[in-house]
Formats: sequence, C-alpha cells, structure tokens
Amino acid sequence: MPHTGDDPPVTIPRDPAREAAERELSKPMYHENDPSLFQRALNRFWGWVDDLFSAASGATPGGALGLLVIVLAVVLVIVALWWRLGTPHRAAASEAHALFDDRPRSAAEHRAASEVHAGRAHWNQAVQERMRAVVRALEERALLDPRPGRTADEAAAEAGRTLPSHTDRLRAAAHAFDDVTYGGRTADQATYLRLAELDHDLRRTKPVLTSTAHTTPSNRSQPSNSSQGNAE
Repeated sequence: MPHTGDDPPVTIPRDPAREAAERELSKPMYHENDPSLFQRALNRFWGWVDDLFSAASGATPGGALGLLVIVLAVVLVIVALWWRLGTPHRAAASEAHALFDDRPRSAAEHRAASEVHAGRAHWNQAVQERMRAVVRALEERALLDPRPGRTADEAAAEAGRTLPSHTDRLRAAAHAFDDVTYGGRTADQATYLRLAELDHDLRRTKPVLTSTAHTTPSNRSQPSNSSQGNAE
C-alpha cells in the first residue's frame, strides 16, 4: 500500500541507526582511496614534528627564523668540535698502541713503502710508514733496542736521549703518527715532508753517548826500594 503524506514518518532508534551506518561505511568500497597504514603513521609523525617546531618557534625570539639561526649555530659548533678533536673514538693518550705490525720489515722497506704512498698522495699511509722507517733505522743502528709493542711516543722519548738535538722533532713525528693512526686525523704533504727530512737528518747525525766511560788512573811507577848491599 503506497504511503501518503498523512502517514507518520518512519523513525529508527539512535543506536541501531548508528550501528547500521557503521556497517555500511565499513564496506571496502568506501576505503579504496584511504592512505595506507604507513602513510597514516608518516602523516602523524610529520604532524608531531610540525607541532614541535611551531611550539619551539613560538618560544624563541624571532620566531621560526630565530629558531633556524640557533639550529645552524649548534650545527656549526658540533662540526668545529669534530674537526678540532677528531672522531669520538679517538684513543686516549695513556693507551698503548704498537708502532709495528706482526711482520718485521727493514727500514729500507718501510722507507720504500712510504715513498710509494707519497707518490699516490696517500699521506696518512706515507706518514705511518715513514715513522716506522725512522724507528727501524734507529734499531738497526743499535740506538734503540728492538722491542715488540713499542709505541711511537716511547720510541721518540728513548731516541731523544741519544739524539738530543732532534728531541722535539721526534716527539712531533710521534704525535703525527698517533693522530693519523688512532686519532682520525688526516695528514698532508707537509707533514710527510717533515718526517722524510727528519729521517734523512737522523741518518747523518751521530749519537751522544749516555754512559760515561770510567777511566782507571794510570799506574804510577813505584820508587825502587832496592838498595845495593855493601860488599863485605
């Protein structure tokens, strides 16, 4: 029977109506263009970042521009500290680092290796090999006792006792070796040339003996106590 205008409107209770609407809207046909779970999470993250940036810029003098200046200043400070101090895993000065590896090589071999690296502009390796050549040459001249596990600083300190005129240069060479080997620094041509010059000068320098020779006093001639007996 057709409804007339005089029929009362059909009313549905609120809860069943809401449940019916939820069932209808949950059908896949209504969600084909919805963002994926990842996209929703990403949108929420960027919304959080935007809220955080807005709150920070509101509390910073100059607003967003002032906040940007502060962030750039902090980044510049971090970069400057990184360049000045080296990488965070820089070795402590008290730690011992062996100068040589397990395979013994002569001073000439270390020197030749350093020159090859220098020819290729591999300054870190060139500095390392030249320092090893310096210390090995001193061992070969018996100015240093061959000792496994010796560090560059120890070698410089010991060599400075017999080569006092080169103490400062030996210490600087040891520091250069430690900087490029354990400190994360980068050597340059000038550093290598200073080491090569030191190597050349040490080979021409005569050592200063640290032990004084003990001289024995010369035997004095004792006066002859022999007397000639009177002839009877």
